[in-house]
Amino acid sequence: MISIQLEVCVDDAAGLAAAIEGGADRIELCSALALGGLTPSAGLMAQASTAPIPVYAMIRPRAGDFVFSETEVAMMGVEIDAARAAGLAGVVLGANLADGRLDMATLQRLAARANGMGLTLHRAFDLTPDFQAALDSAVALGFERILTSGGAKTAPEGLEELVGIVKNAAGRISIMPGSGLTQATVGDLLDRLPVFEVHSSCSLAEPAQDSRAVALGFAPAVARKTSAALVAALKSSLQARRD
Repeated sequence: MISIQLEVCVDDAAGLAAAIEGGADRIELCSALALGGLTPSAGLMAQASTAPIPVYAMIRPRAGDFVFSETEVAMMGVEIDAARAAGLAGVVLGANLADGRLDMATLQRLAARANGMGLTLHRAFDLTPDFQAALDSAVALGFERILTSGGAKTAPEGLEELVGIVKNAAGRISIMPGSGLTQATVGDLLDRLPVFEVHSSCSLAEPAQDSRAVALGFAPAVARKTSAALVAALKSSLQARRD
């Protein structure tokens, strides 16, 4: 059996520590996971540079779609430079055209800026109208992997599409299922998908401790926090499949 790696997405220093404690194999480092993940701060990237496992920084300058202006693309280039300067292993990128196709010109520029670093294509892939064409483009651009839910809200819901995507990848690029993956859902997915890495937040919903901060708009009433126990449980499930 193949060894299945676990990537955990985190958006703060506590989450980073919890993911490492739980046994994650790689970190996707973000800010604002509630918005799908934005570029992490310079301070968080510096903190992550001491991690004993590879860390990939999300490069996304704002919430919303992945159709970026020239100004935003320039910002993303600077953010890639910051991830490199921090000593991180790679970056997570994505960009679409208005019709949903991958923005090849922008991705070529950003991939060149990240030359020598690892590259993950994020779920901008899920917005594309033709998964086969997007997959071929990702291979041509030199991405290592595609993070995808098969175009659905969660990977379990997109399982049928994921089966086709993995088949069409034909070993040319890693397909990493993500969104909605937990210890309870990963088994059925892996029964159908011959993949060797998965992506999860391994998080729990926790109420805010300071009601005044919520009242003043500084914090949400409920936030999700990375759980070392959930990371360890999911990692154990993946390990059991290998054994």
